[in-house]
Amino acid sequence: MAVDKMTKLTLGPLAYHWSSDRRRDFYARIADEAPLDEVYLGEVICSKRAPFQEADLPAIIERLERAGKTVILSSLAEVMLKRERKATADLAELDTPEIEINNAAGLFDRSSRPHRIGPFMNAYNEATIGWMAGKGATHVTLPTELPGEAMAIAASAARGLGLGVEVQVFGRASLAVSARCYHARAHGRTKDNCLFVCEDDADGMPLCTTDDRPILRVNGIQTQSETYINLLPETGRLIADGLTHLRLMPQSVDMVEVASVFRSVLDGARDPLEAETALREACGEVRFSNGFYHGQAGYRRIANVVPV
Repeated sequence: MAVDKMTKLTLGPLAYHWSSDRRRDFYARIADEAPLDEVYLGEVICSKRAPFQEADLPAIIERLERAGKTVILSSLAEVMLKRERKATADLAELDTPEIEINNAAGLFDRSSRPHRIGPFMNAYNEATIGWMAGKGATHVTLPTELPGEAMAIAASAARGLGLGVEVQVFGRASLAVSARCYHARAHGRTKDNCLFVCEDDADGMPLCTTDDRPILRVNGIQTQSETYINLLPETGRLIADGLTHLRLMPQSVDMVEVASVFRSVLDGARDPLEAETALREACGEVRFSNGFYHGQAGYRRIANVVPV
């Protein structure tokens, strides 16, 4: 598969509440071993978790940048409380690193200065992307549930405006965020008195049907897919359609190996079918899905044609 060497491989912000030691070790490996171009940092899901990350951010940023990675700071996806409003405003004031906005409150605070648009902002069509570009967006991450044809149209519009275009190609899909925390409620606790029970589920809390079939994952206020999105076989088409950045989401698997598999395909160093086998080995028994891309139910795994 011939691929544009300018395509960047990125790592999205950690969605889960990992312990400080685990998070530090994770990003140390990412800095030193993962063939990534850009890394997004910051708490996106729950503002109560943010203080745990903030203490380590300067050292993590320094190590990633020393390793040649570009760092982008991501904002909260949901802004409801005064502290969340202030955190978003403070982030919007930064000149460096770059910032990714995931809630409309950040657009107001940014005041047309350059920024990236995250996947929670729902850039579904050309008109929306054009409006975002007029407000200072330099880069847009498309929603994971867009079918491939719609991605191509959105990417063409964004590229015509000079924007970078990104989409998630690996990891659990974010399906919804809520004002309430079901993760806490499932353990008989309230959102304000959760005692950070989400830390017990490093890859999300499984949610099953009444006949005990896994169907979703719960991560604090976020609902995720049970399956990992895997668009490895579709990467050639994505790039041909104008996508400039391909995003991997951190999961409880060997993310250095995951990044290496995707990089080997982007560089033309590994056959996509061989790479798919290696990715399966890295992810164990977690099921893959690509239904959204093919315009079908998101949890489905659609057989792929020969990659471009």
